Amino acid sequence: MEVKKSPKADLEGKKTTWLLVGFVLILAAMFVAFEWTERDKQVTTDTGITEPIFEEEMIPITEQEEQKQAPPPPEAPKVEEVLQIAENDANVEESTVQSSEENNQAVEIKYVPVEVEEEEPEEQQIFQVVEEMPEFPGGMAECLKFIGKNVKYPTIAQENGVQGRVIIQFVVNQDGSIVDPVVMRSVDPYLDKEALRVIKMMPKWKPGKQRGKAVRVKYTVPVTFKLQ
Repeated sequence: MEVKKSPKADLEGKKTTWLLVGFVLILAAMFVAFEWTERDKQVTTDTGITEPIFEEEMIPITEQEEQKQAPPPPEAPKVEEVLQIAENDANVEESTVQSSEENNQAVEIKYVPVEVEEEEPEEQQIFQVVEEMPEFPGGMAECLKFIGKNVKYPTIAQENGVQGRVIIQFVVNQDGSIVDPVVMRSVDPYLDKEALRVIKMMPKWKPGKQRGKAVRVKYTVPVTFKLQ
């Protein structure tokens, strides 16, 4: 029995047609796909990292002012000499100056020395205490003997019953001589005078020394007056 197909149900006859239609649709879809990728597709390179925006700061331009030099000081006004012309009628006193040559007199030039204070040299300096004090020849015992031997008790003082100890101070020079005796403690004018006389009669002493050099030294000696 032969199977008869309806011409509408026969698909074999339209197979080629549907195959062509499929190819056309596929090609159309590919064409649209290619067109979309080339034109509508946008490529973005944004990586999400934002670059810092640097704002340019406007730095004001400062100009250094040139140092102005101080103007030179004004010149002192010139004083113009004004010559006053005296009138012929004016009385003008004339003074004449005569030189020493005209008078034939010698001119005296007086020289006034300038006083210069000089320091006192060590030789003139008077010491109170030195390393080696002055000494009477033979020592102080011989000094007292010399005074007792040469003192003459004033008669007036004896009659008035005056007695006591007179203190005499003097300077022993570098050569041992006795100079500048003065009364440091007075008892009676007559006794003082006699004590000074005896001190001036003393022989040369052994001079005092400072650092091995003879110097001037002040020395004090008592002269005792005692009635027996």
